[in-house]
Amino acid sequence: MRAQSSATASPRIAVGAASAETGGAAFGTVQAALGVVAFSLTFPATAWGLEGFGPWSLIAVRSILAAVVAGGCLLVMRVAPPERRHWLGLAVVGAGVVLGFPLLTTLALQTSTTAHAAVVVGLLPLTTALLSALRVGTRPSRTFWIAALAGAAAVIAFTVQQSGGALTSADAYLFAALLVCAAGYTEGGRLARQMPGWQVIGWALVLCLPLTVPMAAVALPFEPVHLTAHSVTGLLWVAIGSQFLGLVVWYRGMASIGIPKASQLQLAQPLLTLVWSVLLLGEHLPVAAPLTAAAVLVCIAVTQRARG
Repeated sequence: MRAQSSATASPRIAVGAASAETGGAAFGTVQAALGVVAFSLTFPATAWGLEGFGPWSLIAVRSILAAVVAGGCLLVMRVAPPERRHWLGLAVVGAGVVLGFPLLTTLALQTSTTAHAAVVVGLLPLTTALLSALRVGTRPSRTFWIAALAGAAAVIAFTVQQSGGALTSADAYLFAALLVCAAGYTEGGRLARQMPGWQVIGWALVLCLPLTVPMAAVALPFEPVHLTAHSVTGLLWVAIGSQFLGLVVWYRGMASIGIPKASQLQLAQPLLTLVWSVLLLGEHLPVAAPLTAAAVLVCIAVTQRARG
């Protein structure tokens, strides 16, 4: 009887474990998707912020505000400092997603529309997947790469069509932003498997304070500040929504479902940003956007089903 009971219980345990794994993957996908939604509002919020702040002031103040929130959470939770072996990775996260990407995209948005910038940054998922393969050793399937490249090709075609075939200085800023952000995402996703995702971005923000505080002290006196409802709302969103909360759920999602699959969810980000640019900024939605949206969403579906 005991042998029979054990044999009966084993399949139930296996089914339960499989269900838990499936549920964990689904929750991880939801978290990564929430991060994408938060990031999709970054460019419109930055455009609002630039109505009242200079580019250097906006970057410095947003990082300081996010660091204050993150540092407060670390203090309240009495989180011990990371191990010495994690500090280099945290520095890469800080250089990529706390300083590099916000600064380069903010400089680009001085001369580029949010719609154009969003589409160029649509190459970020493929860039992140490539760096992940090099840094973490992930080996996605051939189907994954075909779908990812197809999504990137759709984004590139959209970009070239919208820019008339000529790349600008804003595009140079945006392509540089892709590289530093992908490096920050990859390193953050790796660290999020060893510590909670909110601690990864929290410590990265705190680590950047010795740079962002002097930057604010220098920039604010030289760049005029005009506080308006738009500029304050934009600043608060890029500081708390994008810089902290969005990265918290994003890194947790990447740790759960893997960096390559999470990164491909970001193919939807430029399309969401296009919608926000119309609703919040009144920009004209390009005619090619619906076709690009359909192509990108198909690629997302394929990459999420492809096995690594």
